[in-house]
Amino acid sequence: MGLDDLNFKSVSELSRMLRSRKVSSVELTKHFLERLQQFGPGYNAVAELTSHLAMTEARLADKRLRKSTHIESPLLGVPYGVKDIFATKNIPTRWGAPPFRHQVFSYDATVIQSMQHAGSVLIGKLAMIELAGAGGYAKTNASLHGPGLNPWNTQYWSGGSSSGSGSAVAAGLLPFALGTETWGSIICPSAFCGITGLRPTFGRVSRFGVMELAWNIDKVGPMARSAEDCGLILQAIAGEDLQDQSTIGYPIFKFRPRISPKRFHLGILSRDFSHEPGIERIFKNALRVLREAGTKFSFVKLPDYLVFSELATTIMGGEIAAAHAEFIKSKQLNQLVDSSQKQDLKNFLHITATDYLRAVRKRDLLAKQVFETLNKFDAFVSPSVTEAVKINTNLLKIPSHKRDHYSVLGTLFGLPALTIPMGFGKNNLPLGMSITGKLFDENTLLQIGMLFQQETNWHRMSPSI
Repeated sequence: MGLDDLNFKSVSELSRMLRSRKVSSVELTKHFLERLQQFGPGYNAVAELTSHLAMTEARLADKRLRKSTHIESPLLGVPYGVKDIFATKNIPTRWGAPPFRHQVFSYDATVIQSMQHAGSVLIGKLAMIELAGAGGYAKTNASLHGPGLNPWNTQYWSGGSSSGSGSAVAAGLLPFALGTETWGSIICPSAFCGITGLRPTFGRVSRFGVMELAWNIDKVGPMARSAEDCGLILQAIAGEDLQDQSTIGYPIFKFRPRISPKRFHLGILSRDFSHEPGIERIFKNALRVLREAGTKFSFVKLPDYLVFSELATTIMGGEIAAAHAEFIKSKQLNQLVDSSQKQDLKNFLHITATDYLRAVRKRDLLAKQVFETLNKFDAFVSPSVTEAVKINTNLLKIPSHKRDHYSVLGTLFGLPALTIPMGFGKNNLPLGMSITGKLFDENTLLQIGMLFQQETNWHRMSPSI
């Protein structure tokens, strides 16, 4: 087997090969470093190669593999990348934004330390929308590195704000990546690029060392080939961290890699398919696969998305203004690429405490209704987003029926979600199906995802590059 045969292998497959000595971590690392260096810039996916650190970590991983007398982390020796929002000691962390192009931290984010403990090898930092799209943005090029290009068709966007993470994993430039989500930033690029992405429950994973966007909303999660991969990665990064109080007091996450014989009951979230019959057909086919595997379905009606959206904008905007007021008031703001984002950040400064608290109160009242409905099911299910949009699209003018309606459940209520590939749309671009679950019930989402991926091959499909 040549190294090129490894480009689209899953984490578990690479782990088995490393343990059986069919390949070394050094060999894997050199291979994926070369791919990231050769192809990454073509997708505007790379913020920084971490070659020296990668080779040091790979040699250490091989040493651990040789000495191991018991089963260690399944991530041991497997290369990965991170969105350029995570602090990495003595390596630039630019947040995708021109004003921070020279920013370097003297410490590692907690999740970087967790990955080091697991023995995974950091080979690169990946491009992102500037400031993770803090103010909303109109253009796909709202980044220090240009628009993220979709490996399935580079005329289309890879999604935001974890754009480079989506592109790099989909193109087989690395086996997995870490992204962040405040409002759709893991789900959207994962779905657009045809990979599997997991947004964990708020508080499941530490954000220490991650650029703060909205303290009560931000989440860190994996973007990988499969639901199983996401479970293995989440197990490595989840847990309490005294430097992030939002993680304190919650149950330890232990991934269950075997598919449960349980028959799931899923709530199908309502959606108007009148403008997108092709997506409705693909979604129904995906539901049929799960139904034939023993899953039951019922239709669910939640409150109007616009209510959710308005509350989320106020709460998120107020927290962004609190975190970044000094920057927004400074001349540095003018260095941002996207003019819409500049204006929206300024507007956030005018959100009052009364506005914020009223929105929080309304959110809490809605939460009771959403949780009561969710408790009747194992999870909700819906299309993740539409197909990827062209890179010249004005994102603010996307019709409401094409927007991602249900990532807002993570924004407002901290709910976890898994997006998995479910087919291809009219432009031969990937489509994703989202499974949204109860707080701290990621294992159920992963079990449903693994069940679907056991019966289909959409997650094994790869673009020609």
